[in-house]
Amino acid sequence: MKRVLAAELTEIMDDLVLLKGWIHKMKSFGKFAFVFLRDKSGVIQLVIEDEKILSQLKLEMSVEVKGIPVKNGKAPGGIEVQVKEIEIIGKTYYDLLPFSINQKKVEATLETELDYRYISLRRPDRRAIFKIQAEIVEAFKGYFKEQGFHEIHTPKIIASGTEGGSEMFTVNYFDRRAFLAQSPQFYKQMMVGAGFESVFEIGHAYRAELHNTWRHLNEYVSLDIETAFIKDEYDLMEFEIGFLKHLFQHLEENCKKELEMYNVVLPKIKEIPKIPLFEAQKILLEKYDKKSPLGNIDAEGEILFSKYIQEEYNSDFVFLTKYPASKRPVYTMPDDQYEGATKSFDLIYKGLEITTGGQRIHDYEMLRDNMIKFGLKPEDFGFYLDSFKYGMPPHGGFAIGLERITMKLLGLDNIRESTLLPRDMNRITP
Repeated sequence: MKRVLAAELTEIMDDLVLLKGWIHKMKSFGKFAFVFLRDKSGVIQLVIEDEKILSQLKLEMSVEVKGIPVKNGKAPGGIEVQVKEIEIIGKTYYDLLPFSINQKKVEATLETELDYRYISLRRPDRRAIFKIQAEIVEAFKGYFKEQGFHEIHTPKIIASGTEGGSEMFTVNYFDRRAFLAQSPQFYKQMMVGAGFESVFEIGHAYRAELHNTWRHLNEYVSLDIETAFIKDEYDLMEFEIGFLKHLFQHLEENCKKELEMYNVVLPKIKEIPKIPLFEAQKILLEKYDKKSPLGNIDAEGEILFSKYIQEEYNSDFVFLTKYPASKRPVYTMPDDQYEGATKSFDLIYKGLEITTGGQRIHDYEMLRDNMIKFGLKPEDFGFYLDSFKYGMPPHGGFAIGLERITMKLLGLDNIRESTLLPRDMNRITP
Protein backbone atom coordinates (compact mmCIF):
# COMPACT_ATOMS: atom_id res chain seq x y z
CA MET A 1 0.00 0.00 0.00
CA LYS A 2 1.07 3.55 -0.67
CA ARG A 3 1.56 5.70 2.41
CA VAL A 4 -0.96 8.50 3.04
CA LEU A 5 -0.13 11.63 5.07
CA ALA A 6 -2.40 12.84 7.88
CA ALA A 7 -3.29 16.01 5.98
CA GLU A 8 -4.43 13.98 2.96
CA LEU A 9 -7.11 11.98 4.79
CA THR A 10 -9.88 14.46 4.00
CA GLU A 11 -9.70 13.18 0.43
CA ILE A 12 -9.82 9.46 1.38
CA MET A 13 -12.75 8.32 3.52
CA ASP A 14 -13.97 4.82 4.46
CA ASP A 15 -11.13 3.02 2.66
CA LEU A 16 -8.18 1.19 4.19
CA VAL A 17 -5.13 3.48 4.37
CA LEU A 18 -1.49 3.19 5.44
CA LEU A 19 -0.12 5.85 7.80
CA LYS A 20 3.38 6.26 9.23
CA GLY A 21 4.54 8.62 11.97
CA TRP A 22 5.24 9.12 15.67
CA ILE A 23 3.06 8.63 18.75
CA HIS A 24 2.28 12.23 19.69
CA LYS A 25 -0.20 11.79 22.55
CA MET A 26 -2.30 9.02 24.16
CA LYS A 27 -5.62 9.12 26.03
CA SER A 28 -6.56 5.77 27.50
CA PHE A 29 -10.12 4.78 28.43
CA GLY A 30 -9.44 1.24 29.60
CA LYS A 31 -10.28 -1.10 26.76
CA PHE A 32 -9.65 1.47 24.05
CA ALA A 33 -7.61 4.60 23.58
CA PHE A 34 -7.28 7.68 21.43
CA VAL A 35 -3.73 7.73 20.10
CA PHE A 36 -2.61 10.79 18.18
CA LEU A 37 -0.28 10.08 15.29
CA ARG A 38 2.03 12.86 14.07
CA ASP A 39 3.72 13.04 10.71
CA LYS A 40 5.30 15.90 8.77
CA SER A 41 1.87 17.14 7.60
CA GLY A 42 0.00 17.21 10.91
CA VAL A 43 -1.66 15.14 13.66
CA ILE A 44 -4.49 12.63 13.28
CA GLN A 45 -6.56 10.82 15.94
CA LEU A 46 -6.42 7.01 15.95
CA VAL A 47 -8.87 4.73 17.76
CA ILE A 48 -7.14 1.59 19.07
CA GLU A 49 -8.99 -1.22 20.86
CA ASP A 50 -6.15 -3.77 21.13
CA GLU A 51 -5.13 -3.68 24.81
CA LYS A 52 -1.97 -5.70 24.15
CA ILE A 53 -0.59 -3.24 21.62
CA LEU A 54 -1.72 -0.28 23.75
CA SER A 55 0.43 -1.56 26.61
CA GLN A 56 3.48 -1.52 24.35
CA LEU A 57 3.05 2.01 22.97
CA LYS A 58 5.15 4.88 24.25
CA LEU A 59 5.34 8.55 23.28
CA GLU A 60 7.57 9.24 20.27
CA MET A 61 7.75 5.67 19.05
CA SER A 62 7.52 5.54 15.28
CA VAL A 63 4.75 3.29 14.02
CA GLU A 64 3.08 2.00 10.89
CA VAL A 65 -0.71 1.99 10.95
CA LYS A 66 -3.39 0.47 8.73
CA GLY A 67 -6.90 1.69 9.35
CA ILE A 68 -10.08 3.22 8.01
CA PRO A 69 -10.63 7.01 8.22
CA VAL A 70 -14.14 8.07 9.24
CA LYS A 71 -15.76 11.37 10.10
CA ASN A 72 -15.98 12.35 13.77
CA GLY A 73 -16.92 15.95 14.55
CA LYS A 74 -15.26 15.74 17.97
CA ALA A 75 -11.88 14.60 16.64
CA PRO A 76 -9.21 17.14 15.64
CA GLY A 77 -9.86 18.05 12.02
CA GLY A 78 -13.17 16.16 12.11
CA ILE A 79 -11.56 12.81 11.16
CA GLU A 80 -10.35 9.78 13.09
CA VAL A 81 -8.84 6.49 11.94
CA GLN A 82 -10.20 3.17 13.21
CA VAL A 83 -7.05 1.08 13.49
CA LYS A 84 -6.96 -2.45 12.05
CA GLU A 85 -3.21 -3.06 12.38
CA ILE A 86 -0.37 -1.21 14.08
CA GLU A 87 3.32 -2.07 14.04
CA ILE A 88 6.13 -0.48 16.04
CA ILE A 89 8.91 0.30 13.54
CA GLY A 90 11.08 2.60 15.67
CA LYS A 91 11.56 1.71 19.33
CA THR A 92 12.37 4.24 22.07
CA TYR A 93 15.10 3.91 24.68
CA TYR A 94 14.53 6.91 26.97
CA ASP A 95 13.29 7.08 30.55
CA LEU A 96 11.96 10.64 30.35
CA LEU A 97 11.64 13.07 27.47
CA PRO A 98 13.80 16.21 27.96
CA PHE A 99 10.63 18.34 27.61
CA SER A 100 7.04 18.02 26.43
CA ILE A 101 6.35 17.81 22.71
CA ASN A 102 2.55 17.58 22.86
CA GLN A 103 1.74 20.39 25.29
CA LYS A 104 0.81 23.91 24.23
CA LYS A 105 3.89 25.45 25.89
CA VAL A 106 7.40 24.07 26.20
CA GLU A 107 8.49 23.91 29.82
CA ALA A 108 12.16 24.30 28.96
CA THR A 109 14.67 27.05 28.36
CA LEU A 110 15.77 27.95 24.85
CA GLU A 111 19.21 26.51 25.64
CA THR A 112 17.64 23.13 26.49
CA GLU A 113 15.56 23.22 23.33
CA LEU A 114 18.68 23.88 21.28
CA ASP A 115 20.62 21.12 23.08
CA TYR A 116 17.85 18.72 22.04
CA ARG A 117 17.09 20.27 18.64
CA TYR A 118 16.23 16.84 17.23
CA ILE A 119 13.43 16.69 19.81
CA SER A 120 12.22 20.30 19.78
CA LEU A 121 11.77 20.20 15.99
CA ARG A 122 9.27 17.38 16.42
CA ARG A 123 6.87 20.02 17.74
CA PRO A 124 4.69 21.24 14.83
CA ASP A 125 5.00 24.87 15.95
CA ARG A 126 8.81 24.72 15.96
CA ARG A 127 8.92 23.04 12.58
CA ALA A 128 6.50 25.67 11.22
CA ILE A 129 9.24 28.30 11.65
CA PHE A 130 11.38 26.48 9.13
CA LYS A 131 8.54 25.80 6.73
CA ILE A 132 8.05 29.58 6.59
CA GLN A 133 11.80 30.14 6.31
CA ALA A 134 12.01 27.71 3.39
CA GLU A 135 9.21 29.61 1.64
CA ILE A 136 11.04 32.92 2.20
CA VAL A 137 13.97 31.40 0.29
CA GLU A 138 11.61 30.06 -2.38
CA ALA A 139 9.99 33.49 -2.79
CA PHE A 140 13.40 35.17 -3.01
CA LYS A 141 14.58 32.80 -5.73
CA GLY A 142 11.31 33.01 -7.63
CA TYR A 143 11.08 36.80 -7.55
CA PHE A 144 14.61 37.53 -8.68
CA LYS A 145 14.52 34.86 -11.39
CA GLU A 146 11.38 36.57 -12.71
CA GLN A 147 13.35 39.85 -12.69
CA GLY A 148 16.03 38.29 -14.90
CA PHE A 149 18.64 37.60 -12.18
CA HIS A 150 21.02 34.64 -12.44
CA GLU A 151 21.72 32.42 -9.42
CA ILE A 152 25.40 32.01 -8.50
CA HIS A 153 27.36 30.05 -5.88
CA THR A 154 30.54 31.68 -4.64
CA PRO A 155 33.42 30.35 -2.46
CA LYS A 156 33.20 30.56 1.31
CA ILE A 157 36.94 30.01 1.81
CA ILE A 158 38.64 33.20 0.68
CA ALA A 159 42.12 34.75 0.63
CA SER A 160 41.25 38.21 2.00
CA GLY A 161 38.44 39.99 3.80
CA THR A 162 35.58 41.60 1.89
CA GLU A 163 34.80 44.23 4.50
CA GLY A 164 38.04 44.56 6.42
CA GLY A 165 38.23 44.51 10.21
CA SER A 166 39.09 41.70 12.57
CA GLU A 167 35.68 40.01 12.57
CA MET A 168 36.81 37.09 10.41
CA PHE A 169 37.30 33.41 11.13
CA THR A 170 40.68 32.14 9.98
CA VAL A 171 41.19 28.79 8.25
CA ASN A 172 44.38 26.78 7.98
CA TYR A 173 44.30 26.30 4.21
CA PHE A 174 47.15 23.86 3.57
CA ASP A 175 50.31 25.99 3.92
CA ARG A 176 48.67 29.39 4.15
CA ARG A 177 46.13 31.42 6.05
CA ALA A 178 42.62 31.84 4.63
CA PHE A 179 39.29 33.14 5.93
CA LEU A 180 35.61 32.24 6.03
CA ALA A 181 33.66 34.70 3.89
CA GLN A 182 31.82 37.56 5.59
CA SER A 183 29.76 37.96 2.42
CA PRO A 184 29.94 37.12 -1.32
CA GLN A 185 30.47 40.83 -2.06
CA PHE A 186 33.64 40.72 -4.20
CA TYR A 187 32.43 37.76 -6.21
CA LYS A 188 28.94 39.01 -6.92
CA GLN A 189 30.40 42.31 -8.17
CA MET A 190 32.82 40.37 -10.38
CA MET A 191 29.94 38.33 -11.83
CA VAL A 192 28.01 41.52 -12.60
CA GLY A 193 31.04 42.77 -14.55
CA ALA A 194 31.61 39.36 -16.11
CA GLY A 195 28.41 39.76 -18.09
CA PHE A 196 25.66 38.21 -15.96
CA GLU A 197 24.57 41.80 -15.14
CA SER A 198 22.15 40.74 -12.36
CA VAL A 199 22.91 37.95 -9.88
CA PHE A 200 21.62 36.53 -6.63
CA GLU A 201 22.97 34.06 -4.11
CA ILE A 202 21.63 32.27 -1.05
CA GLY A 203 24.56 31.20 1.09
CA HIS A 204 26.18 31.12 4.49
CA ALA A 205 28.16 34.06 5.85
CA TYR A 206 30.51 34.11 8.84
CA ARG A 207 31.17 36.87 11.36
CA ALA A 208 33.60 36.47 14.26
CA GLU A 209 31.73 39.14 16.21
CA LEU A 210 32.19 39.13 19.96
CA HIS A 211 28.46 39.54 20.54
CA ASN A 212 26.18 37.14 22.38
CA THR A 213 22.76 38.80 22.10
CA TRP A 214 19.21 38.05 20.96
CA ARG A 215 20.04 39.42 17.47
CA HIS A 216 23.53 38.10 16.69
CA LEU A 217 24.83 34.89 15.11
CA ASN A 218 28.33 33.90 14.02
CA GLU A 219 27.03 31.88 11.07
CA TYR A 220 23.91 32.90 9.20
CA VAL A 221 22.22 32.65 5.81
CA SER A 222 22.46 35.70 3.59
CA LEU A 223 20.10 36.47 0.69
CA ASP A 224 22.24 38.56 -1.66
CA ILE A 225 21.61 40.39 -4.91
CA GLU A 226 23.81 42.54 -7.14
CA THR A 227 22.68 44.26 -10.34
CA ALA A 228 24.22 46.44 -13.06
CA PHE A 229 23.19 49.58 -14.94
CA ILE A 230 21.39 51.18 -12.00
CA LYS A 231 20.91 54.91 -11.65
CA ASP A 232 21.48 55.00 -7.88
CA GLU A 233 20.68 53.28 -4.59
CA TYR A 234 16.98 54.07 -4.90
CA ASP A 235 16.71 51.55 -7.75
CA LEU A 236 17.88 48.90 -5.27
CA MET A 237 15.33 49.94 -2.66
CA GLU A 238 12.58 49.54 -5.26
CA PHE A 239 13.82 46.02 -5.97
CA GLU A 240 13.54 45.20 -2.28
CA ILE A 241 10.06 46.70 -1.97
CA GLY A 242 8.99 44.59 -4.95
CA PHE A 243 10.44 41.49 -3.33
CA LEU A 244 8.71 42.13 0.00
CA LYS A 245 5.33 42.56 -1.70
CA HIS A 246 5.90 39.30 -3.56
CA LEU A 247 7.10 37.57 -0.37
CA PHE A 248 4.03 38.38 1.70
CA GLN A 249 1.71 37.29 -1.09
CA HIS A 250 3.68 34.04 -1.45
CA LEU A 251 3.51 33.33 2.30
CA GLU A 252 -0.22 34.10 2.36
CA GLU A 253 -0.75 31.47 -0.32
CA ASN A 254 1.66 28.79 0.97
CA CYS A 255 1.92 29.12 4.77
CA LYS A 256 -1.59 29.88 6.00
CA LYS A 257 -1.58 27.17 8.69
CA GLU A 258 1.93 28.04 9.92
CA LEU A 259 1.19 31.78 10.09
CA GLU A 260 -1.95 31.08 12.13
CA MET A 261 0.15 29.15 14.67
CA TYR A 262 1.98 32.41 15.41
CA ASN A 263 -1.05 34.72 14.98
CA VAL A 264 0.74 36.54 12.16
CA VAL A 265 -1.16 39.01 10.01
CA LEU A 266 1.06 39.97 7.10
CA PRO A 267 1.27 43.67 6.22
CA LYS A 268 0.12 45.15 2.92
CA ILE A 269 3.09 47.19 1.65
CA LYS A 270 2.38 50.21 -0.52
CA GLU A 271 5.54 52.26 0.02
CA ILE A 272 8.38 52.24 2.56
CA PRO A 273 9.60 55.55 4.05
CA LYS A 274 13.17 56.55 3.19
CA ILE A 275 14.81 58.68 5.89
CA PRO A 276 18.43 59.92 5.90
CA LEU A 277 20.36 58.69 8.92
CA PHE A 278 21.12 62.20 10.20
CA GLU A 279 17.37 63.01 10.20
CA ALA A 280 16.64 59.80 12.11
CA GLN A 281 19.26 60.72 14.70
CA LYS A 282 17.70 64.17 15.05
CA ILE A 283 14.21 62.71 15.54
CA LEU A 284 15.49 60.28 18.16
CA LEU A 285 17.14 63.10 20.09
CA GLU A 286 14.20 65.53 19.88
CA LYS A 287 11.36 63.07 20.40
CA TYR A 288 12.89 60.46 22.72
CA ASP A 289 15.94 62.24 24.17
CA LYS A 290 17.95 59.38 22.68
CA LYS A 291 21.56 60.08 21.70
CA SER A 292 23.01 58.02 18.85
CA PRO A 293 26.56 56.77 18.28
CA LEU A 294 28.56 58.64 15.65
CA GLY A 295 27.39 57.72 12.16
CA ASN A 296 24.82 55.12 13.24
CA ILE A 297 21.92 54.31 15.52
CA ASP A 298 22.16 51.52 18.09
CA ALA A 299 19.74 48.65 18.85
CA GLU A 300 17.62 50.78 21.19
CA GLY A 301 17.56 53.54 18.57
CA GLU A 302 16.29 51.11 15.91
CA ILE A 303 13.43 50.07 18.18
CA LEU A 304 12.49 53.66 19.08
CA PHE A 305 12.72 54.86 15.50
CA SER A 306 10.54 51.97 14.31
CA LYS A 307 7.97 53.02 16.89
CA TYR A 308 8.05 56.54 15.44
CA ILE A 309 7.69 55.22 11.87
CA GLN A 310 4.74 53.04 12.87
CA GLU A 311 3.00 56.05 14.45
CA GLU A 312 3.77 58.50 11.66
CA TYR A 313 3.65 56.28 8.56
CA ASN A 314 1.79 53.15 9.73
CA SER A 315 4.70 51.07 8.39
CA ASP A 316 6.62 48.15 9.87
CA PHE A 317 9.54 49.06 7.59
CA VAL A 318 11.82 52.06 7.11
CA PHE A 319 14.88 52.60 4.92
CA LEU A 320 17.66 54.52 6.66
CA THR A 321 19.83 56.17 4.00
CA LYS A 322 23.00 58.28 3.60
CA TYR A 323 25.28 56.44 6.01
CA PRO A 324 28.69 58.10 6.44
CA ALA A 325 31.65 56.69 4.51
CA SER A 326 33.45 55.96 7.79
CA LYS A 327 30.74 53.40 8.66
CA ARG A 328 30.55 51.69 5.28
CA PRO A 329 32.94 49.36 3.39
CA VAL A 330 35.57 50.73 1.03
CA TYR A 331 33.60 49.86 -2.12
CA THR A 332 30.56 52.02 -1.18
CA MET A 333 29.77 54.88 -3.58
CA PRO A 334 30.18 58.37 -2.02
CA ASP A 335 27.07 60.53 -2.07
CA ASP A 336 27.13 63.53 -4.40
CA GLN A 337 24.68 65.60 -2.31
CA TYR A 338 25.90 65.22 1.26
CA GLU A 339 29.57 65.62 2.16
CA GLY A 340 31.01 62.48 3.76
CA ALA A 341 27.85 60.42 3.14
CA THR A 342 27.40 57.37 0.89
CA LYS A 343 24.73 56.02 -1.42
CA SER A 344 23.91 53.27 1.03
CA PHE A 345 20.97 52.15 3.16
CA ASP A 346 19.72 49.78 5.83
CA LEU A 347 16.20 48.39 5.98
CA ILE A 348 14.77 48.32 9.51
CA TYR A 349 11.87 45.91 10.12
CA LYS A 350 9.98 46.15 13.41
CA GLY A 351 13.00 47.60 15.20
CA LEU A 352 15.75 45.45 13.67
CA GLU A 353 18.09 45.96 10.73
CA ILE A 354 17.46 43.10 8.29
CA THR A 355 19.14 44.50 5.15
CA THR A 356 22.26 46.45 4.27
CA GLY A 357 22.82 47.67 0.72
CA GLY A 358 23.87 50.45 -1.59
CA GLN A 359 25.48 51.54 -4.81
CA ARG A 360 29.11 50.46 -5.30
CA ILE A 361 32.07 52.33 -6.73
CA HIS A 362 32.44 51.04 -10.29
CA ASP A 363 35.38 53.17 -11.51
CA TYR A 364 38.79 51.48 -11.16
CA GLU A 365 40.78 54.60 -10.24
CA MET A 366 38.15 55.84 -7.82
CA LEU A 367 38.03 52.46 -6.05
CA ARG A 368 41.83 52.23 -5.93
CA ASP A 369 42.10 55.74 -4.45
CA ASN A 370 39.41 54.94 -1.91
CA MET A 371 41.32 51.87 -0.76
CA ILE A 372 44.39 54.00 -0.14
CA LYS A 373 42.23 56.56 1.66
CA PHE A 374 40.92 53.75 3.91
CA GLY A 375 44.49 52.73 4.73
CA LEU A 376 44.33 49.57 2.60
CA LYS A 377 46.88 48.29 0.10
CA PRO A 378 45.39 47.92 -3.41
CA GLU A 379 47.82 45.09 -4.14
CA ASP A 380 46.08 43.03 -1.42
CA PHE A 381 42.89 43.07 -3.52
CA GLY A 382 44.44 42.02 -6.84
CA PHE A 383 41.82 39.94 -8.66
CA TYR A 384 38.95 42.03 -7.28
CA LEU A 385 40.42 45.42 -8.15
CA ASP A 386 41.68 44.21 -11.54
CA SER A 387 38.14 43.26 -12.56
CA PHE A 388 37.26 46.97 -12.57
CA LYS A 389 39.72 47.74 -15.42
CA TYR A 390 37.40 46.39 -18.10
CA GLY A 391 34.37 48.67 -18.28
CA MET A 392 32.58 47.84 -15.01
CA PRO A 393 29.06 49.37 -15.22
CA PRO A 394 27.30 51.29 -12.42
CA HIS A 395 25.94 48.67 -10.04
CA GLY A 396 24.86 47.90 -6.51
CA GLY A 397 23.12 45.38 -4.33
CA PHE A 398 21.95 44.36 -0.91
CA ALA A 399 21.88 41.42 1.51
CA ILE A 400 18.97 40.26 3.68
CA GLY A 401 19.61 38.19 6.82
CA LEU A 402 17.34 35.14 6.50
CA GLU A 403 17.17 34.38 10.23
CA ARG A 404 16.48 38.03 11.07
CA ILE A 405 13.59 38.46 8.66
CA THR A 406 12.13 35.14 9.87
CA MET A 407 12.41 36.22 13.51
CA LYS A 408 10.70 39.58 13.00
CA LEU A 409 8.02 38.19 10.71
CA LEU A 410 6.97 35.63 13.35
CA GLY A 411 7.52 37.87 16.38
CA LEU A 412 10.14 35.60 17.95
CA ASP A 413 12.22 36.84 20.87
CA ASN A 414 15.61 35.41 19.91
CA ILE A 415 17.30 34.91 16.55
CA ARG A 416 18.37 31.42 17.56
CA GLU A 417 14.70 30.38 17.51
CA SER A 418 14.73 31.06 13.77
CA THR A 419 18.04 29.23 13.22
CA LEU A 420 17.94 25.52 12.56
CA LEU A 421 21.26 24.78 14.30
CA PRO A 422 22.69 28.03 15.72
CA ARG A 423 26.34 28.93 15.88
CA ASP A 424 27.15 31.61 18.41
CA MET A 425 29.98 32.41 20.81
CA ASN A 426 29.01 29.55 23.12
CA ARG A 427 27.44 27.00 20.78
CA ILE A 428 29.07 24.83 18.14
CA THR A 429 26.95 21.66 18.71
CA PRO A 430 24.68 19.98 17.85
